[in-house]
Amino acid sequence: MYRIKTLNKISQLGLSELDKSCYEISDGVQNEDGILVRSADMHEYAFPDTLRAIARAGAGTNNIPIDRCSEAGIVVFNTPGANANAVKELAICALLMASRNVPAGAAWVRAQVDADIDVETVVEKGKSQFAGPELAGKTLGVVGLGAIGVLVANIATKLGMTVYGYDPYLSVEAALSMSRAINRALDLETIYRNCDYITIHVPQTKETKGMICNETFGIMKDGVRIINLARGGLVNDDDMLCALESGKVAAYVTDFPNNKIAAGKNVVLMPHLGASTPESEENCAVMAAQELRAYLEDGDIRNSVNLPNLVQPWSTGYRVCIIHRNVPGCIAQVTGKLSGLNVNVENMTNKSKGDYAYTVVDVSAHIEESVVNELCAIENVLHVRALSR
Repeated sequence: MYRIKTLNKISQLGLSELDKSCYEISDGVQNEDGILVRSADMHEYAFPDTLRAIARAGAGTNNIPIDRCSEAGIVVFNTPGANANAVKELAICALLMASRNVPAGAAWVRAQVDADIDVETVVEKGKSQFAGPELAGKTLGVVGLGAIGVLVANIATKLGMTVYGYDPYLSVEAALSMSRAINRALDLETIYRNCDYITIHVPQTKETKGMICNETFGIMKDGVRIINLARGGLVNDDDMLCALESGKVAAYVTDFPNNKIAAGKNVVLMPHLGASTPESEENCAVMAAQELRAYLEDGDIRNSVNLPNLVQPWSTGYRVCIIHRNVPGCIAQVTGKLSGLNVNVENMTNKSKGDYAYTVVDVSAHIEESVVNELCAIENVLHVRALSR
């Protein structure tokens, strides 16, 4: 019986992916094997020794201590693409709101009504303060051409926009799905210099944190309009406030409100609505549960943020799954230890990702706990599991 702890409310459609005869699932489970989480902050979370995997029902993993998980041999999954359509639709809405200040216009109408003013008598005069440009004929820069960015770029071409896309890590899948009308930018400066609108769709990392700042504003067009539905920390709020005040930035639409940026003019704030659709929440929950099940039952890894993707078909009824540091000689020590313990290797796959690696070994016989302990004792081995079917 696998024990799964939920740190947020998880869609029942997702939970139904886990067979109740094999999984105990609740928010009160102790000594959990896996965790399903959405936005709960796990940086101070005490990991039990039993914990093997964390599945985030969403794309961002800033709420999870990735480095600590890696060193503990805990796989962290996310669900890229599961919420892509929801965010794409909000991005189009954000583009329109960056041009046509619909929220302020609607608030102005409501204020007239609340003041007992006949709206029909003032609307023609009042509407001029909310006028804005059309999207057609303008240039959009899409920073990040992942599952969301490609969808936004493609649909923007249908709106009559000239689109530039930048992504140094463009995947083959994304490239194949990208419209030929999109201009591939080879650097960010191309985006900043040429675009009337810029929308950001990248994760927040050490390299991308604060990437929209005074330095980049200096390259951008005057009156640029910026959309941030990715992560709040990608934009330096102090610099953005100055850019808005000077008119360098004509409008800023963000899904990451805070009291500081709320003080800026021409800012449209949304309460983190990007993936807040029932369809998106269900898609993310289903994908997260499937990833968790595949790893716990078969040792397969798909969409991990800290370990490589590795899916190995079963060639015997027994396998050993080993998480280790990506250093020379570690695999040789593992296979040497298995040989010394009279364990025959039938099939083996090894893959690495940065400082960490994952090795799956199919063997001909049941692996005793003593063998697992011997493998765990090898230097640079972080975790070992024996599976059977």
